[in-house]
Amino acid sequence: MLRSLYTAATGMEAQELKMDTISNNLANASTTGFKRTRAEFEDLLSETVRAPSEADPRGGTAPSPLEVGLGVRTVATTRSFTQGDMINTQNQLDVAIEGNGFFVVQRANGEPAYTRAGNFRVDATGRLCTPNGDLVDPEIVVPPESVNLTIRPDGAVEARVPGRDEPVPLGTIELVQFANPAGLQAMGNNLLAASPSSGEAVRLRPGEQGMGSLAQGYLETSNVKAVEEMIDMISTQRAYEMNSKVIQTADQMLQRLTSLR
Repeated sequence: MLRSLYTAATGMEAQELKMDTISNNLANASTTGFKRTRAEFEDLLSETVRAPSEADPRGGTAPSPLEVGLGVRTVATTRSFTQGDMINTQNQLDVAIEGNGFFVVQRANGEPAYTRAGNFRVDATGRLCTPNGDLVDPEIVVPPESVNLTIRPDGAVEARVPGRDEPVPLGTIELVQFANPAGLQAMGNNLLAASPSSGEAVRLRPGEQGMGSLAQGYLETSNVKAVEEMIDMISTQRAYEMNSKVIQTADQMLQRLTSLR
């Protein structure tokens, strides 16, 4: 009887974490470049009451074991890197990645980080950076007198300045890819960090070896689908209620047992 109490408790805990994941997805439905996460579960070890190899009274062995499951646990949260919708902002500093890859930025401590959000800005010295001030790597410096900035699909950055007929090359925006992008670690501020699970970052120019291309004046929106998240929320709520009902039923059975005379 006590197995059902503890088993249902693990189910409630798992559904609670799934609800936390759904709420975070919905909260970031309008976050540029956000990728939704999904909670994944696996069953706990089962208690073997009778092994299938035990002798059967009629001779031979039992055709199947007698096992009782002990609940569920959360094994991982997986990030989905499907392409988000593209919106036209007509801002020359906004850049979206069409396809695979991540922008590389340098944090204040000098460590690299990676992002799909291309809503860039320029700081006081003209350097291309994120809204939080993390610099794009490799560094791109926009001249203060420039009148037009062009970011080509292959990452080449050019600016037109007064007095010159030809555009001035400013550098190239590079992208990186990972053997296992699902292993990247979220850091907040739309940034991801490499981990032993993600593998090493492979830096390439946009359009090379399966890398995505760049689209200036566009932003990639979150790939969260509100309708799908709401459906998951309903099913999660019902699963939580069913597990709580199991605990109530087990409690009533124990109460009936203790009231026997």
